[in-house]
Amino acid sequence: MSSSVFANGDAGMRVTERIESAIPALPTAMRKVAELVLADPRAALEYSITELAEHAGTSPATITRFCRAIGYPGYVQFRVGIAADSGRPDEGAQVEIGRAFGPSDSPREVMTMLLNGHVRSLKATAGLLDLSACARVAAQIAQASHVDLYGVGGSGAMAEEMQDRLYRIGVNTHAWRDVHEGLASATLQGPGTVALGISHSGETRETIDMLLCASQAGALTVAVSNNTSTPLSDVADLTLVAAVPSKYLHPADLSAKHAQLFVLDLLYLLVAGVDYEDSLTKLTDSAMAVVARRHMARSRTSRRVQ
Repeated sequence: MSSSVFANGDAGMRVTERIESAIPALPTAMRKVAELVLADPRAALEYSITELAEHAGTSPATITRFCRAIGYPGYVQFRVGIAADSGRPDEGAQVEIGRAFGPSDSPREVMTMLLNGHVRSLKATAGLLDLSACARVAAQIAQASHVDLYGVGGSGAMAEEMQDRLYRIGVNTHAWRDVHEGLASATLQGPGTVALGISHSGETRETIDMLLCASQAGALTVAVSNNTSTPLSDVADLTLVAAVPSKYLHPADLSAKHAQLFVLDLLYLLVAGVDYEDSLTKLTDSAMAVVARRHMARSRTSRRVQ
């Protein structure tokens, strides 16, 4: 793990937002500290580093590593951040993030809850993404002879969206939602190919099986999941985190899809940027083909009307 998961993150994030965003990537000892601070953020103002370590059942050194992991050089700076947040108004504080809305909530309260939740997911994803890994994956996709995308349910829809985008810039891409078809394709993978498995939980058996098969065939395998410690990540060469720090109404909350789409959209732009002029030409050509088809359809409709 790097010294801070927020090397490319948002300096304006509250301490609690940083902690919630970082939790998926934290080791067990640091996660204990995170849970303690989330339960009582002002504890850090009342306890010395030794006292906080005792309450968390860990060591002062772990506290220091925890502070660095969420973007602070040390415990002093971390406490300053807590103190600053104590005097800063919390946007949407009346609508607690992480709870289901109630029947008495107004449409504006529901909208605020959703907006804050989705923004938090995107910020968390941006803070946790390994950009060097993203660049490596994009470079491999740009020159790959074949790219497979695996996902079922809502993640399958994300795979199909990515397929459409990559295909339009000339990447030989196939999205598979059916495990039998996906496994058949995975066996045809090999050196010079890339396979992405998309699963919010990282525990979808079908996606794991397809990605594992592609890995055994020699493809570069990539997991897009909520954290780096999942069965899907275990069979992948690289993991790109699409984080959802809070649970809302349902495990299939659209926050997960927005985070996944953010990661995939970034990959798409990086792939397109490998040969920008060629990508632009292909996008223009495909757009013109569609425009020509529309003009033909309008012309036929006009003649029938006349």
